[in-house]
Amino acid sequence: MSAESTEHAISAEVIEDQDTTRNESEDAELDAEGNPAKGASASRLEEEGDVAADYLEELLDIADIDGDIDIEVRNGRTYISIVAEEESAGLENLVGQDGEVLEALQELTRLSVLSATENRSRLVLDINGYRAERAGHLQKIAEDAAASVKETGAAVALAPMSAYERKIVHDAVADLGLSSESEGEGADRHIVVSAD
Repeated sequence: MSAESTEHAISAEVIEDQDTTRNESEDAELDAEGNPAKGASASRLEEEGDVAADYLEELLDIADIDGDIDIEVRNGRTYISIVAEEESAGLENLVGQDGEVLEALQELTRLSVLSATENRSRLVLDINGYRAERAGHLQKIAEDAAASVKETGAAVALAPMSAYERKIVHDAVADLGLSSESEGEGADRHIVVSAD
């Protein structure tokens, strides 16, 4: 083997080792569901928040929408909120019907973070308190489903919802002493609440 091909083979091994190490360290910061582990690097989450805030601030400027951006890191996850002092139709448009635009904007923000940091992000984006309001609604859905299951003994299938919303419902159902499972694929993925 020539000196040049030996050097090429060694550099290829070094690159492969670096990729393996990076993937292992990224995986070490994620739990079984792909969410950041509680011990995830606080500085990485802060960097993620800064990148996301810059991206969203640029978007608001382009769309000529007023809003303040708040960043919070808690439970190993970055939470970004866009709020306005006064009612802003522009911000409401960024939520969309049933939060569809908000979900899309959250994914675009995550892609921006991935592009800048080479780390997958599980950040949560909220606009004008939509997610907090929705969480209350999801709690009520879980309570109604639990009451129906306790009364009839029959399992209850809920409407499809996002992974984030399903997590809220799973937690609420567990707190009520019942079981829940996610079923279906893609946009049809939904929760079934049962007594077992």
